[in-house]
Amino acid sequence: MKFTTSWKKIMLLLAATMALAVGVAACGSSDDDSGGSGSGSSGGTKNATLVLDFIPGAVHAGIYEAMQKGYYEDNGINLKIIEPTSTADTLKLIDAGKADFGIADGIDLATQISDGREAQGIMALLQRPPGGLITLKDDNITDPKQLEGKTVGITGVPSDTAILNTVMKDAGGNPDDANVVTIGFNGVQSLEAGKVSAFTGFIPADGVQVEADGYPTRSFPLDEYGGPSYPGLVVFSTETKIGDDPDLMQGFVDATIKGYQDALADPQEALNALYAQTQGLDKG
Repeated sequence: MKFTTSWKKIMLLLAATMALAVGVAACGSSDDDSGGSGSGSSGGTKNATLVLDFIPGAVHAGIYEAMQKGYYEDNGINLKIIEPTSTADTLKLIDAGKADFGIADGIDLATQISDGREAQGIMALLQRPPGGLITLKDDNITDPKQLEGKTVGITGVPSDTAILNTVMKDAGGNPDDANVVTIGFNGVQSLEAGKVSAFTGFIPADGVQVEADGYPTRSFPLDEYGGPSYPGLVVFSTETKIGDDPDLMQGFVDATIKGYQDALADPQEALNALYAQTQGLDKG
């Protein structure tokens, strides 16, 4: 597989930020709790906010498991989870100092760093990219090149454009010949309604949802169509917050790891925790 120059730059930036993230653990042993999260603290418990990358789904179950079992509280963190109105909101809120932690696609995080922001990854939630192009089998699109002249939906974040361009070019197509429209989080609905012929999304989440709705799909994963394998979802903060409060960072990471360990041991229990703390999720 041959990566383009832009992909090489993205991978180098992402590797750098994740390598530096390893140092969070080493820096997290201070007894001084004076470093503040952006939301303040009370009685030794620090208030902190986490902005998701998307609407809550199975990939976030370990976080909700940790919430339900009190792992964050055990580490002195009163965590509030915020659902973004668009995937771009997460990066903006963290950059503006309005939240302590965010979850983002690895490409988007690397792009943020490349643009001169002080975003810094602290842990990976997914070890490979979940993104790709999702189509309906009934539309008989068997090759991404066939999307030339067709409407493709994206959410509006940089990673979507990178995914579309990479997958189509790898198949010998020209992404400039696709009619690209920004549809936010409405990829599933837009595909099922016939408003788009394909959309960029998380195949293990969006693709599964379309299938559950009764529409057989055909997907084209990024890392099978010219893209590198990289941490698909990364929890990040800012260099300033990491430096000011390494204990908060370490406490969050430790609690989150415990939540995902429990989720792996008992997936149904973790899904139940997710359902209990969120609204509007399909339990089918």
